[in-house]
Amino acid sequence: MTKSFWKAGHNPTLLAAFLYFDVSFMVWVMLGPLAPIIAAELELDPAQKGLMVAVPTLAGAVLRIVNGLLGDRIGPKLTGTLNQIIVVAGLLVGWWFGIDSFAGTIAIGVILGFAGASFAVALPLASRWYPPEHQGKAMGLAGMGNSGTVLAALFAPLLAKMFGWNAVMGLAVIPLAVVFVLYLAMAKDSPSQPAPKPLAAYAEVLKEEDAWWFMLFYGVTFGGFVGLSNSLSIWFTDSFALSPVNAGYCTAACVFMGSLVRPIGGALADRFGGTRTLTIVYIVAALVLATIATGPATLPIALALFVVVMSTLGIGNGAVFQLVPQRFRSELGVMTGLVGFAGGVGGFYLASSLGLAQKYTGSSSAGFLIFAGLALVALVGLVFVKGRWRATWGAELENARI
Repeated sequence: MTKSFWKAGHNPTLLAAFLYFDVSFMVWVMLGPLAPIIAAELELDPAQKGLMVAVPTLAGAVLRIVNGLLGDRIGPKLTGTLNQIIVVAGLLVGWWFGIDSFAGTIAIGVILGFAGASFAVALPLASRWYPPEHQGKAMGLAGMGNSGTVLAALFAPLLAKMFGWNAVMGLAVIPLAVVFVLYLAMAKDSPSQPAPKPLAAYAEVLKEEDAWWFMLFYGVTFGGFVGLSNSLSIWFTDSFALSPVNAGYCTAACVFMGSLVRPIGGALADRFGGTRTLTIVYIVAALVLATIATGPATLPIALALFVVVMSTLGIGNGAVFQLVPQRFRSELGVMTGLVGFAGGVGGFYLASSLGLAQKYTGSSSAGFLIFAGLALVALVGLVFVKGRWRATWGAELENARI
């Protein structure tokens, strides 16, 4: 008999994974809501603004692979401990010495990448406690730490207005330190940790065609989510001349919805199947992004469109990670790192391309339109593989939906 979700795993670890993910995402995207203020003070052009907010995403993408490897070798809990120490130390150094140049923002962006790499720790930490039929909900609840982007959008501009944007880095250490203590007390590695493999064995995963498909699918869903999370404050400021604080409020509304529905995406995938859920996600995302590319005439219309697309991408994030543990359960740490890497690369591409399009064409429309095309590419790929997946993933997954 199948156990209920709340009796099937380890609830303190699930909560610790969520909290760690939440505050890590808060600081990972912190430069996005601060970008209008930083850009004005440092006199950055649109391309520099786009690159500044995209660098933490790219650094996080690369470090997710590192965390995936470490998580399988030394355990997710210790890997997360080391990452949190690096982020706290980096923010304290940045706050103490101050950042007064574009190069300085890039440097702190690399440090913030360690926070973004929390993805490859928090999800395996929680997921390995749960059986296949509950993977969507477990991954969705742990992954709801995406909501940290809401905290950054709401509070970073306000705190910067009160104390200066450099001070925000020092203030961010306070919640990071509190969660670090809770993490040490509550998190526990699952007893079903895979045996450490030689480093060369991880390359074997990339020989699997399905690994590349998952990287593409998450590159669109999570890449779109985090790319927009980092870019929307700039977009609202440039498009409607909003103050940084008001742009932060608009951004917070959008990313809140994208974060809120991630566990719903996992639950929908558990109920109806991950591939069926993703099919709807890519269709809706492509249509809405193409509509945004036409340039919404009013702020309410723009806000509604971004809420819809962020919600859709959030559902997609949950659906992708309902599927990954079913196909790669014994390689979950490295696959989480690889898939997370692809998501980070997608976010880096979207954020930087919007800035480049704005600089060279006077509009960010081309960036949105190309990403809508990538959603259609993912849709075609999903149609191509879903039949084979349903036929070949094995009888041990009889309680799960593909």
